[in-house]
Amino acid sequence: MRKAVVVLSGGLDSLCLGAHLGSKYELYGITFSYGQRASQELNSARRVGRTLGLKDHRMVRIDFMKSLYGESNVLTNTKKKLPEKFEYSIVVPIRNAIFVTIASAWAFALNASIVAYGAHTDDTKYSDCRPSFSKKLQEALNQGESDGIALGIRSKIEIWTPYIAGLSKSDLIKAGYKKFGNEIFKTWSCYSNAKIHCGRCESCNNRKTAFEKAGIADRTRYLVPSF
Repeated sequence: MRKAVVVLSGGLDSLCLGAHLGSKYELYGITFSYGQRASQELNSARRVGRTLGLKDHRMVRIDFMKSLYGESNVLTNTKKKLPEKFEYSIVVPIRNAIFVTIASAWAFALNASIVAYGAHTDDTKYSDCRPSFSKKLQEALNQGESDGIALGIRSKIEIWTPYIAGLSKSDLIKAGYKKFGNEIFKTWSCYSNAKIHCGRCESCNNRKTAFEKAGIADRTRYLVPSF
C-alpha cells in the first residue's frame, strides 16, 4: 500500500481527512506545536492518531515560531481577543507552508506518495489553503529533490487537500461520521484553550455551521451552544 504523510492538528478536518484517505494509503501523521494558544489540540491530535491507526505519528516542536510571529495573529498571541468571524488576525503567516515543507521532508525520506492537509472549499479566505498554493509548493519541493528523483532514490510527492478534490467541510464531516461515528465529536476545533469548546470563536462557529450543512446533529460540548 502506498504511504501518505498527513498533517494533523487534532481538529475535525484532520480526523475526517484521515477517514477519506485511510482506505487508500498507509497513514503517517505529523503534528506541530508552534506556540498556539489552543494546546488542547495537541492532546486531541494524539487521540485522532490513535483513532486513525497511524503507522507512525510524530509530534514536532517548533515553538520558537511563536517568538517570530510576535503579536501578528491571535492564535499565538494570547492577549488578543478571539474574533467570532473571519478576520485577518486569525491568519498565522505561511503556517501551512512551514507544516507541509517539514512534512514533505519526512515524506521524501519515507518515499511516500502524498502529503495531505485538511484545507477544503470553505477555506477560500486563506491563501495557503488554495489549490494554486498547493500546486506551486508541490512543484518547488519536487524541484528541490529533482536529482534524487532522477536517480530513483526519491519519489515525487503530491501535495493533496480536500480543496483540490472539491470537498467542503460538511463533505468531510459526512465521511468522518460514516467511518468513525461519535468519535468525530471528540476532536478539537476551538481557538481557545478551555476544557470545552468556547462556542464563540470563528472556528467553533465554522464547526457548528458545517455540522448543520451535513445534516448531522452536533454533539460537541460548547460553552455557548447556539449561534
